[in-house]
Amino acid sequence: MKNLQQKIKLFCDQNKLNSSIEHRVLDTMSELGEVAKEILKMSDYGRSKIQYNEKLKMELGDVLYSIITVANSFDIDLEEALNKVLKKYEKRLIKGSPDSDND
Repeated sequence: MKNLQQKIKLFCDQNKLNSSIEHRVLDTMSELGEVAKEILKMSDYGRSKIQYNEKLKMELGDVLYSIITVANSFDIDLEEALNKVLKKYEKRLIKGSPDSDND
């Protein structure tokens, strides 16, 4: 994950794509909305079984890129963050459910 974060940082620096954290978070939410829209379209807005569309891969890539730019803005190691989250969920599952009520 560190290599991916470094790759995105270098890409943003080389292409002058550094922007405010507010813009990065808003972009992330916009991209996530596009994932939701693509899933809705793949199921004909819930009227049929989901049929995979290659566009979903690109939209998920956009979300990942956006999340990485947010993490990079704060120098957050995403691999470390993910490992902490997995431990949190493991503790919750031991208590019987992954819900936050088990914190």
